[in-house]
Amino acid sequence: MRKLSLLFTLLISTVLMLAQEVRPVKNVIVMIPDGTSVGVYSASRWYKFYNKMGDRLHIDPFFTGTVTTHSSNAPIGDSAPTGSAYATGVLQKTSNVAIYPEADPENDLYPVDAARTYQPAATLLEAAKLMKNKAVGLVVTCEFPHATPADFSSHYHTRSAYKFIAPQMAYQNMDVMFGGGNSILTDDIRQHFKNNGTVLIQDDRNALLNYNGDGKVWALFGERALPYSIDRNPDNVPSLAEMTAKALDLLSKKEAGFFLMVEGSQVDWAAHANDAVGMITEYLDFDDAVGEVMKFAEKDGNTAVIIMSDHGNSGFTIGSRDCPGYDKLSIQQLFEAVSNYKLSANGIEAILINTKPENIKAEFKKYTGIDITEEELQTLLSSKNYKESDYTQVGTSNNMAHNIVNIMNSRTCFGFTTGGHTGEETLLASYHPQGDILRGNVRNVQVNKYLQKALGLDKSLQELSDEIFVKHTDVFAGQKYSVNRKDPEFPVLTVKKGRNTLEIKAFSSVGKLNGKPFDIGSVAVYMDKNDTFYLPKELVTKL
Repeated sequence: MRKLSLLFTLLISTVLMLAQEVRPVKNVIVMIPDGTSVGVYSASRWYKFYNKMGDRLHIDPFFTGTVTTHSSNAPIGDSAPTGSAYATGVLQKTSNVAIYPEADPENDLYPVDAARTYQPAATLLEAAKLMKNKAVGLVVTCEFPHATPADFSSHYHTRSAYKFIAPQMAYQNMDVMFGGGNSILTDDIRQHFKNNGTVLIQDDRNALLNYNGDGKVWALFGERALPYSIDRNPDNVPSLAEMTAKALDLLSKKEAGFFLMVEGSQVDWAAHANDAVGMITEYLDFDDAVGEVMKFAEKDGNTAVIIMSDHGNSGFTIGSRDCPGYDKLSIQQLFEAVSNYKLSANGIEAILINTKPENIKAEFKKYTGIDITEEELQTLLSSKNYKESDYTQVGTSNNMAHNIVNIMNSRTCFGFTTGGHTGEETLLASYHPQGDILRGNVRNVQVNKYLQKALGLDKSLQELSDEIFVKHTDVFAGQKYSVNRKDPEFPVLTVKKGRNTLEIKAFSSVGKLNGKPFDIGSVAVYMDKNDTFYLPKELVTKL
């Protein structure tokens, strides 16, 4: 009965969605403040107001509804399946990146096509590039193969498999990729950039902001992610708004228009850490990027924008049971302490782990205004391992950043229910030059349907998937083929017919025909789960 009810609800919502007119536009921009719950918007506004930065957010005039965001078999999702649902219109299981998931009949919230399991699901970015000849780009503050950017530009069953996700992103031949992750670049990626003329800018803010070329450009900062906005040296590391403005400047030169995804990646990370000032300042950094996007969109007159988080995180509230009488406090009492924090807990940790014990009290006060107690000092000194390497565990393990956060939070009246993701709806903002905005409560896959319409796609993403991600056993049925596993992680598919030999390397878009390289038209995705290459079906014509 429950399944029938869900199917009926899905049918009705799909019919309503399909009935909405969405006139295609030249440019489509998706913006995702990762892990941003409604409390973050509220706290960010009050933080601005208290600090005389204004009383509104750039996003405020554009709120139009909420999004119910979830994975294929659970109401609470992580960034991989929830971002993938926005990118592909396909619900996915935890950790999946833009693929058709395994079925889980006992728990699937909506029907899952088990016949498609592990098939890569074409993304909006791929469709914009391949079907509409648009320029495409990503701007993020995390390392470039992290979940959300990976969702729009790669395919794999496990989000943490950077070794397979990073090359796919490089071989997508994106026009713009700004973010973090210099240490993740491989010799193969660097060589591909040289081969296709991609300009690589590393740790050079001025070079990025002054770049005016018309070719493809990647700009990466830091070994992994960029620092939190509040910890950032503005002379060396660009803000998200600066990177977004530069991406808009470069992409808007393209005649066919563009597709751009911008992520405020680390609101989520600060939420995992229960770091209130980190959450607020990361969101405000994202909101400044929203300001750049909306200024561009309203002036351009041919750009649609969708803004929504992929899930909630931490149960963040202004008010806590541990703070008696919090509902009677003034704005000064609620926001003075957090406004005195000059660094995130991570930023303070980076200083304290190199500080002599006798100087820790003075250093802590320098960056927070807090006179820590002797007991709090001992807690800091006894922090296990001093630093937690897994950002999702910072809020719960006995690392120094966690202990710093506890001290900082004890001087505020902010509350947290968890150090993990939460299942509430996320806020939706929408802009369309002709008023064809997305309204009300929608599901994550409906956001994708809307974006397909805004891009004016001539066929569905599923149809595109069935053209560019076909099993090699079907593409080359009746042909003589083999898989060379000399490099077990990057096998090579070899197909022979007469004097012709075709070679396709896993996670690359460059094939070889009789030893000569050519662009195969899409990235070749290899799934070890079923020992299958997924390839454009037209490759057989090369033989």
